[in-house]
Amino acid sequence: MKIKLFNYEVVNQSRLPWVDYARGIAIILVLYRHIYEGISRAGLSDQKFAYLEHANIIFYSFRMPLFFILSGIFIGKSLSKRSVQTLISTKFNTLFWPYLVWSLLQVTLQLLLSNYVNADRTLNDYWYIFVFPRRIDQFWYLYALFNVSVLYIITREKFKFQVWHQLVLGAVAFGVSSWLSVNKIDLGFGYDLLHYYVFFALGDLISDKLLNKEMYAKYASWKTFAILLPVFIIGQYYFLEKNLAMGDYEYVEAFQPVIFVLIAVSGCAFMANLAFILQKFNVMQWLRWIGFHSLYIYVSHVLVASATRVILVKAGITYVPLMLAICLVLALIIPIIVYNVAVSVGAWWLYSLEKPKESKPVTVTPKQQPV
Repeated sequence: MKIKLFNYEVVNQSRLPWVDYARGIAIILVLYRHIYEGISRAGLSDQKFAYLEHANIIFYSFRMPLFFILSGIFIGKSLSKRSVQTLISTKFNTLFWPYLVWSLLQVTLQLLLSNYVNADRTLNDYWYIFVFPRRIDQFWYLYALFNVSVLYIITREKFKFQVWHQLVLGAVAFGVSSWLSVNKIDLGFGYDLLHYYVFFALGDLISDKLLNKEMYAKYASWKTFAILLPVFIIGQYYFLEKNLAMGDYEYVEAFQPVIFVLIAVSGCAFMANLAFILQKFNVMQWLRWIGFHSLYIYVSHVLVASATRVILVKAGITYVPLMLAICLVLALIIPIIVYNVAVSVGAWWLYSLEKPKESKPVTVTPKQQPV
């Protein structure tokens, strides 16, 4: 039995490298937040590292909307190839199943290792997995994406909603989610369904444009970069300063929903531009590799980062920037190794109920421009 720690062949077969680049950027930002928050909850952060907290606030403005937009881009193409029932089944197998497996695993480990981790778990957390997913650390995203995808599929195919119907529905839903936040009403998984539906719909709206290869040169141009960069900087500066002034990094998102959507969308547009530039020049392949494995990194990175943090503290390493860097690197690499080992030994069911296809060797030369 041959175990592959890094399966490059399957990554090279990805038809849209820019998507993997974008996911790579987004998952790194997700890990940054979760790891930094873990260090802060452990009482190891310090005001002299305020710039780390500022970066944490800035990254929060667009990283999750980016994931939902990227997923929405492919919903039309998926429905053209599969029936409603088949696609919903696929979403269950690839989203809800890993959510269930890894949330159960993480909660159980946190209960057993309660003396070593900073998560305060009780048996009630098993119930929260189904009702209040945000109380189970990072896993809420998979549950939210599953719920959003299923509702979108049903409204599109069964109720014949056009994209503009979906956008209106998403806009109203987003407004309701902001009202819930302002009034501190915890609707559990319902909040995330309401909050991110509009971004999924936006992805469907722009799918034809983003999947049109004739437009790639424009998306990867430095002119586009020059236009988006100042918009990105202004939006992120406002998001940071306003949230700091109000003492709440979710203030803009909750109390200024229209401004938040504009900031989030402009941030996503800039990240997409960077992804297209990276694809154009075929550089930083490691980032594409990380993006391809973003789901597998997502489900287990907290376990890896928490264990690494505990070990570093035991070893006397408490310098926050160094801890953050080490935890980030290991939380990116180790989950990919674990995933590839699991697949090699037949434990692929930890990540999906659909067995991964066998990869075929593919050679990519520096002169190639994968599209």
